[in-house]
Amino acid sequence: MPTKRKYVSPRREEAAAQTRALILRSATRLFAERGYGRVTVADIAAEAGVSSKAVFASAGSKGDILNEIVDTAVRASGDEETMRAVLAERDLESVLGALAHGTRRGNEGLFTVHEAIHKALPSHEDGEALWERATADYRTALRATARHLRTVAAPAFGEEETADLLWFWFGPSGWRTLVAENGWPWDRAEAFLLRTALATLRTP
Repeated sequence: MPTKRKYVSPRREEAAAQTRALILRSATRLFAERGYGRVTVADIAAEAGVSSKAVFASAGSKGDILNEIVDTAVRASGDEETMRAVLAERDLESVLGALAHGTRRGNEGLFTVHEAIHKALPSHEDGEALWERATADYRTALRATARHLRTVAAPAFGEEETADLLWFWFGPSGWRTLVAENGWPWDRAEAFLLRTALATLRTP
């Protein structure tokens, strides 16, 4: 006797996906505002307008939700697009200009997500591993930029030092220091970081 196929309702699947997305957005907002350690699953449920049971069924535990937020940030970072623009340039000013604009766009577009991750680090059970996972591709892109600069512009520092400096200026902490902690507009922060990088990396 043939087995019955389980019917899957597209409408139900769509509703489930929308609920999951709502839960993740709500959790991201709460983590960014209050910090991971001060938010409970009940808080996330209330923010999303669902039950705690629905949160667990749709998105898992609080730790699972944070992991999904990190994965979302990595997928949506725009690293590949930025690197295509960076590697297409052939002089110091153009390379750094593409890098400044690309990293600004990524940090600005994912600002709430980055805040959620940043504020999770002190209370997360393995904050160091979380940060490394969230920033591994970012660091790889900046190292690739440093290698590219060595071939087209001969900056004033070696490849490793250049990569370190690019992380200092254009990594998430550099943007956060100026914009989140000091209230700089993104345009001003981009112009300043680019100007500082150019002045430092130009060969005397």
